[in-house]
Amino acid sequence: MNIVLTIAGSDSGGGAGIQADLKTFQELNVFGTSVITALTAQNTLGVEGIYPATSEFVEQQLNTVLQDFEVKALKTGMLFSADIIKTIAKNLIDKNIQIVVDPVMIAKGGQALLQEEAVQAMKNELLPIATVLTPNIPEAETITGMKIETADDIQQAAAKILQLGVNCVVMKGGHLEGPSAVDTVFFQDGSFFQLKSKRIDTKHTHGTGCTFSAAITANLGKGLSLKESVIEAKKFVQIAIENPLNIGRGHGPTNHFAHRFGANVEVEIVE
Repeated sequence: MNIVLTIAGSDSGGGAGIQADLKTFQELNVFGTSVITALTAQNTLGVEGIYPATSEFVEQQLNTVLQDFEVKALKTGMLFSADIIKTIAKNLIDKNIQIVVDPVMIAKGGQALLQEEAVQAMKNELLPIATVLTPNIPEAETITGMKIETADDIQQAAAKILQLGVNCVVMKGGHLEGPSAVDTVFFQDGSFFQLKSKRIDTKHTHGTGCTFSAAITANLGKGLSLKESVIEAKKFVQIAIENPLNIGRGHGPTNHFAHRFGANVEVEIVE
């Protein structure tokens, strides 16, 4: 049994965070463990409250899991504070575990999920030991301090992020205009490729970022290559978006079990 870990916040609405990650792990046939960084009161309409864990309790959770389980890969989601980020990085720096960082910053409803001073801690402490970073365009703009509007901007931003030490950055293009949603995957050796999928007209996208990064983590945990892990994760989340559950009165959750029903998905790989 391949064991993976999510370090993230709890979503009481079940569409994102720890809940989305564990659902994704289950669907992709890996055993999921968890470290909860914060409790949230939220639903599809927004976040009503956030109660962060102390960095000491985050550390206790993390070490307790790692002492007993052979974790192959892990992901981070909502980390909330600089103290929590520094604590996680300190406890992972000497571990042989592939790390996927989803730099969760803003909820779908606009609520801040990461304190401003935590961004610098992420850049200085966590990204140098990370395997993959999966920012959307606004997150990449915050990390790099630059406006991203064109393909050249994406390439420049990715180069800046790779200089921080992360092995691979997946620049998600869902926030840009165009008939296709284009994710561009950059590696330290200068190579890159694109994943193109049709843009779906839906508001039911709550938790897609969490689900995508969790799927990458699950695939890495099963021994897939980094490139294959990203490609298969893209297919998984695209099926989930194309077959929405249509629940909730706001930004509804993505459909984590859509792939069970043999749904076809078209993802074009451009080398």
